[in-house]
Amino acid sequence: MTVGPVEQGETIAAIATAVVPQQGSVSIVRLSGVSAVAIARQLFHAPGQQVWESHRILYGHVRQPQTHQVIDEALLLLMYGPRSYTREDVVEFHCHGGIMAVQQVLQHCLAAGARLAQPGEFTLRAFLNGRLDLTQAESVADLVGAQSPQAAQSALVGIQGHLAQAIRQLRQACLSVLAEVEARIDFEDDLPPLDEGAVKDQLEDVLTQVRQILATANQGELLRSGLKVAIVGRPNVGKSSLLNAWSRCDRAIVTDLPGTTRDVVESRLVVGGVPIQVLDTAGIREASDQVEQLGVRRSQAAARAADLVLLTLDATEGWTAADQTLYSLVKDRPLIVVINKVDLQPEPMALPIKSVSTVQTAAAQHQGIEALEAAICDHLHQGGLAADLDLAINQRQAAALTRAEMALLQVKSTIADQLPLDFWTIDLRSAIAALGEITGDDLTESVLDQIFSRFCIGK
Repeated sequence: MTVGPVEQGETIAAIATAVVPQQGSVSIVRLSGVSAVAIARQLFHAPGQQVWESHRILYGHVRQPQTHQVIDEALLLLMYGPRSYTREDVVEFHCHGGIMAVQQVLQHCLAAGARLAQPGEFTLRAFLNGRLDLTQAESVADLVGAQSPQAAQSALVGIQGHLAQAIRQLRQACLSVLAEVEARIDFEDDLPPLDEGAVKDQLEDVLTQVRQILATANQGELLRSGLKVAIVGRPNVGKSSLLNAWSRCDRAIVTDLPGTTRDVVESRLVVGGVPIQVLDTAGIREASDQVEQLGVRRSQAAARAADLVLLTLDATEGWTAADQTLYSLVKDRPLIVVINKVDLQPEPMALPIKSVSTVQTAAAQHQGIEALEAAICDHLHQGGLAADLDLAINQRQAAALTRAEMALLQVKSTIADQLPLDFWTIDLRSAIAALGEITGDDLTESVLDQIFSRFCIGK
């Protein structure tokens, strides 16, 4: 997608809701642009004396303009600019759900002069027209893709502009310092000497706040992508039973035969407000069967890539040499030991490893799941990954903040080395540009392409 100023003559249209056969009661076709209302008047017949005015919902029928054949019974929502999402005239056809009706309405909108919107183009127009800053636009995408209530709440904080406000305050502080420095360069004889100590204090305060916001990057990534948890263990220790009990459904086949699970089975859950991707891996052992060997290799790869490993043991068999081998494989990963089948072994199981979080379960009886989730929440809090934060930045924002941090550190080094004021301004401008990139105040077209291409068509 090539991004530039919004073409005033173009009206865009797209289906703004998911299209699923035989599901969903309502589908929406959205138009934005100078011709949106005119196109709606061509297609929509509102009986009686209904008034076409902003922020009013009209009832009627979508009709083929030439033959007047009825396409659908629908509602029409009118939002005249600038009181709309894009600050342009926006209309929405609220049609019956499914496939045919909504697609026919869209096709007639395109035939009437609209252009099919590109991914994220409605939100892009909202950004280019000053309705949203870039952090708010990204938060819109985060809200659409939120996998947990906490992720949704974090996205709403971003939409409300909290991150943009913090970043703009830091950028303004850097601009103030730059103005003071440049004034001394241009009018050295007319102004008192620069207060170097005050400049250092200002920059140190900005640097501290930049680092505080940067510290939320892991939280942001966790809320957006989720925690990847791998259930690892010998064959037949109850890994699949644990997954089924945890997900409250039969995600994995369970038998008494070792090696039943041949591949990685995935389930998605929410624990403590954080999305969790749980991977039930094939039992890791020496296998002669080629298919099982492939499953074992995939299990080992999943364990190495996981954010948290649940090393599952069989309480009836105790700690075995095979368990020790598995522990050697995963001991460098964040780890919780799950002692399963405790209902079949009343005696406590002794472990040769220390300082490891341990949970006892009887997965076949659906026991111990609450304790397991509590242990995972403890892991998240100990790692500072589940704190209640007002800000949770994404990877792009973290990269820009890191550049700002490095530029500010370079300014401090320049001051310490007693270099001329001209050198101070170079890195100050770099820091200002990096901060401006976060909110969209200082941005390149390629960055906009990268951001909005990830949006769905109708957003």
